Amino acid sequence: MMDFQLTDEQRDIRDTARAFVTRELLPLEEDFLRSGAARLPREQERSLQAKARKFGFWGMSAPERYGGMALPALTQSLIHIEVARTCVPFRFGGEADNILYGADAAQQEEYLLPTIEGRRLGCFALTEPGAGSDAAAIRTSARRDGADWVINGQKTFISNGDDADYAIVIAVTDRDARHGSTAFLVDRDAGWTSTPIPTMGSWHQPATLFFDQVRVPAGKVLGDVGAGFDLAKRWIGKGRHVISAHCVGIAERCLRMAVDYANLRETFGRKIGANQAVQWMIADSETELEAARWLALRAAWDVDRGADARHSVAMAKLFCCQMVGRVVDRALQIHGGMGYSKELPLEGWYRAVRAMRIFEGTDEIQRLILSRDLLRGFTRIGGHLA
Repeated sequence: MMDFQLTDEQRDIRDTARAFVTRELLPLEEDFLRSGAARLPREQERSLQAKARKFGFWGMSAPERYGGMALPALTQSLIHIEVARTCVPFRFGGEADNILYGADAAQQEEYLLPTIEGRRLGCFALTEPGAGSDAAAIRTSARRDGADWVINGQKTFISNGDDADYAIVIAVTDRDARHGSTAFLVDRDAGWTSTPIPTMGSWHQPATLFFDQVRVPAGKVLGDVGAGFDLAKRWIGKGRHVISAHCVGIAERCLRMAVDYANLRETFGRKIGANQAVQWMIADSETELEAARWLALRAAWDVDRGADARHSVAMAKLFCCQMVGRVVDRALQIHGGMGYSKELPLEGWYRAVRAMRIFEGTDEIQRLILSRDLLRGFTRIGGHLA
């Protein structure tokens, strides 16, 4: 017997997250859109995180020993879907990059705990001008100089890069090794600088980071020397899982807006929802959204059951990131000129979701993973049901 129902606990958590978004975030949309800002002011975000904590949301993925909820991946996906229904950029507090939990005791005191508490903000610096999907091609280097490491190079398209006070930097420490890179915890006051990158998506502006003879003590190595590539894969793997859920949430909101507008807007004496062209756009969007929802939740389910989730996560990211672009496009088309205006979040999403097919693994990389797995016999057609 197969059961596709949510458990009572999952439904309660989902509904609580939905209530928070409806009560605290959706009312902010009009002012946020009018402001043209890329993000909420830091203090306002922290205030909202404190309110969310009263709802019970704090450290969704953080281990319980750090005061977190340690929620399963599937439950986290349900929450991310709800948060993505608003264009107001928000993330619950009590979180830190997943690889920071592997830090030693001193590093946890200096970086992990303050990040969880919201007193520090970090960024993950892997991508470079000449090394995007091919993470093994990074050129930023770290050479040993006495008890320190000296880092030189450039990182680009780094999320939070212009706001972070420290960066987790992946740098090459052994050119002769195939994956001879190491992760470093580098404070901004150690000397690195950043410049924001204007993009077509105005809500999340990445940055370029510059490292010129930046000196880092040996105690700032995160994990083992030479283990940077493995840490990077672990960080990226979680990101792909979360992106799929965000795509589902955005598409849900856009489709809801399209349906409501189609039942409201009249032309030629009747609601536009009576037109077959509009009906088909809505039908196609609903079908693709439902398929994407199950791919996203199945990937999270694989993570929770301890399976090798790379194949299902790749399928979810590939399909969900393409799906959301189509759904946003149809919703904007149904709204006509109003959808193209900045009075609604549709035009912003139209620009923003395009980046999802690029960062943390392009469509082409996901296809490479999927085809390689099948051609080399790493997985079977039909997955766990085969």
